[in-house]
Amino acid sequence: MFRFIHAADIHLDSPLRGLSAHEGAPVATLRTATRLAFSRLVDAALSQSIDFLVLAGDLYDGDWRDYNTGLFFCREMGRLNRAGIPVLVAYGNHDAESEISKRLPLPENVRVFSTRAAETVRLEGLRVAVHGRSFKEAVTTENLVPGYPAPLPGWVNIGLLHTALEGNAAHATYAPCSLAELCAHGYDYWALGHVHEYAVLSEDPWVVYPGNLQGRHVRECGPRGAVLVSGEAGRIGIERLIDVVRWNHLRVDVSDRASFDAVVDAVGTALARLRDAEGDERPLPVRISLFGQTAAHGALFGLERQLRAEIAARAAGLVSEQLWVERVVIETSPPAAALAGRGDALADLQAFLDAAPEDADLRQEITAVLQDFIAKAPHELLQALPELEPIRQGEIEPLIRRVAPALLARIATGD
Repeated sequence: MFRFIHAADIHLDSPLRGLSAHEGAPVATLRTATRLAFSRLVDAALSQSIDFLVLAGDLYDGDWRDYNTGLFFCREMGRLNRAGIPVLVAYGNHDAESEISKRLPLPENVRVFSTRAAETVRLEGLRVAVHGRSFKEAVTTENLVPGYPAPLPGWVNIGLLHTALEGNAAHATYAPCSLAELCAHGYDYWALGHVHEYAVLSEDPWVVYPGNLQGRHVRECGPRGAVLVSGEAGRIGIERLIDVVRWNHLRVDVSDRASFDAVVDAVGTALARLRDAEGDERPLPVRISLFGQTAAHGALFGLERQLRAEIAARAAGLVSEQLWVERVVIETSPPAAALAGRGDALADLQAFLDAAPEDADLRQEITAVLQDFIAKAPHELLQALPELEPIRQGEIEPLIRRVAPALLARIATGD
């Protein structure tokens, strides 16, 4: 019988940029989330009395700003060392040998796999062999699998590999290989890293991505964590260990809401459902996207900051610190019949705005006016409104497409 934890993509001390631009952001909680998640991983390792821990790459997020990141890792590994728990590490693209310029001696229980060739660590008492290789360069595009040792007969064989596999368009194709190639190699379990989504690609043999240990922004929504692996008499089973801060993207259909207040009510109801579904164990940063054809579309135009403030107040009323509204995105549109029956002036304005994104001269004129405004705006305003940055860069077409329908709806409803 053996038990181990498989984790990857820790990204210790990964920087969370732009939080200061969001009023009420739990900056301290989010900035320390990767450390807290890793400490809880070590807590779980101790409480579960595991036999060893494997880390499949991207333990770090790149070169350390100072030695504090490395010292934190050494302290946590020291806790496992005192309990006699070995830790086996294969570095990936973010913590490749060429990426980390600062070094600290690691506790004796930590073994980092070589960058020169794949090698095998034998855990004699368990008859478990762990095979792995670290990245020497961040951009490692060769297939590393052919260089992995053959499985040891009569032992449980585990492969530790940082890879996107082939055909995963969401991630850079580092150390590409195929699932069929992994399955044919003869190992019992492939402990993969690099892809941030949890995935069990095969159960015979096991080929597993645990996902990243902690979501760091709204593009990493839903449960994150590691996997606890148990094996006995040739059988292996896994269960998930989950994160400490969980990001969510909440999409709310407001098609049937006719006013600003009604939209806020709809979001409040959705937030209450989210809170009940997730429980009250962890902070829940959430991005809210409003969609649907709604008579309230015009009332929302230009009031994004007020809308976020009122929704944040609803979240605070539900539970004081658990829910934090990262951003409110308005993706609504006016009802199809909203402009029907209006006079020629409004129809002409609609035709003008419909053509504006494709009119190079008009785009240039609007860009010049808005960039002149930004050049004169106080620095504090620009910090408070990061959405103005695309205008500074001359990216005006998305703004026109977003504002035009709202402007028409506002005029059509007499606001």
